[in-house]
Amino acid sequence: MGSIMTDKLTKAEVDAFLAAYPDLKGVDMLLPDMCGILRGKRIGAEALDKLYEKGVQMPGSTYLLDATGQNCETLDYGTRDGDPDYPCFGVAETLKPVPWASSTTGQVIATMLDSDGNPFFADPRQVLTRAAQPLKDMGLTPVVAIELEFYLIDGDFDAAGRPQPARPPAPAHRQTTTQVYGIEELYDFEAFLVDVESACQAQDVPADTATSEYAPGQYEINLHHVADPVDACDDAIMLKRLIKGVARKHGMTACFMAKPFEEHAGSGLHVHVSLVDQAGRNVFGADQVDAETGLPVDPMLKHAIAGLKATMADAMAIFAPNANSYRRFQANSYAPINTAWGVDNRTVSLRIPRGERDEMRVEHRVAGADANPYLTVAAVLAGMHHGIANKLDPGAMERGNAYDKPETGLPLRWWQALLTMGESEILGAYLDPHYRDCYVAARSFENDNFNAHIPALDYSWYMRTV
Repeated sequence: MGSIMTDKLTKAEVDAFLAAYPDLKGVDMLLPDMCGILRGKRIGAEALDKLYEKGVQMPGSTYLLDATGQNCETLDYGTRDGDPDYPCFGVAETLKPVPWASSTTGQVIATMLDSDGNPFFADPRQVLTRAAQPLKDMGLTPVVAIELEFYLIDGDFDAAGRPQPARPPAPAHRQTTTQVYGIEELYDFEAFLVDVESACQAQDVPADTATSEYAPGQYEINLHHVADPVDACDDAIMLKRLIKGVARKHGMTACFMAKPFEEHAGSGLHVHVSLVDQAGRNVFGADQVDAETGLPVDPMLKHAIAGLKATMADAMAIFAPNANSYRRFQANSYAPINTAWGVDNRTVSLRIPRGERDEMRVEHRVAGADANPYLTVAAVLAGMHHGIANKLDPGAMERGNAYDKPETGLPLRWWQALLTMGESEILGAYLDPHYRDCYVAARSFENDNFNAHIPALDYSWYMRTV
């Protein structure tokens, strides 16, 4: 499966942007790395021609860093290969203003070319492009919408030295109860949410609804569905940057950790996907009602769900990419712990929301808000194609509480997930075996470093007792 070059930023786009913002100080060139962290350089306004002519030089290892930003000693990319530079070019239609910056600033997503002029293999946007190609070869276009949950926290720590949900502006008090879907909780941070909406409009990020989620200080912002999976993930990663930037302007931190608080719900990245054919018809919808689901569900949707179930364990290291990620998977937490599927059921991993024929889709609820959206959607599309191509059967749907059912072989520990992914021939075929191996090696490096650290709990539990 080959890579496809992203459309480059053009001189006309840059000239129009400079005309619209004559006092522009610079543009943040953004590369989403393996962890979904945005890295890059700030390009001065006088040097923007590099973004579409010769490119801006960056090391290829930039895509393969761990969450702390260091090169992974388990990889050949970095010091072992001399850490060579490659040219990065702006992506068409991603040059946007940064409303929360203190001076006039722009931003642009960039993509890297290797020494042969081909898309760099480790760019997550290219990994997603490769994974989506088999569905496109079937004449099917994925339509994707992403939901992101996050916490707002402030600089005041509790008596135990832990972060707390942010304190709203006076006279409101710090939230302490769940109040899921609470309207007053939206008003607590109205100024922040208004600025997020304004920034989304300025950057053409198609955000939809904002809701108060299942914990104090936790919110969710949804994105509109987009008929291009890479564009959908561009929107998601830009929304994440935008939320963080606006929160910082308001004196808060937007936290996308999967499980920042022991006692409160974790934060997820939910992916809604349907498939449309070349006539624009949603192939997951049927003219007749399916007896099992009670919805106009085509057998293709069930095949896709079966493929997602079959590949879920293989992809857990993507859906849950770091040590904190696995703290989210707890019973009765609205984070799934098995491969169950069902209709309008938030205890399952794979949910079919109720709707009309053209609205039939699957909601993939496994990934945490800390997951890389490009890699997450790549793994989702891989699983869907695997199920459709092999006409797999998902088994019976779950009608009750999926947390009451036995586990189904998901690796719910980081090291288990990495071992499972490393042995996955199916996922390797879709993502590229070399990228799969690099991902496992890089995340294993971080896992080992994390486990080498001795936390305070070790001393509390073991120093005097063993």
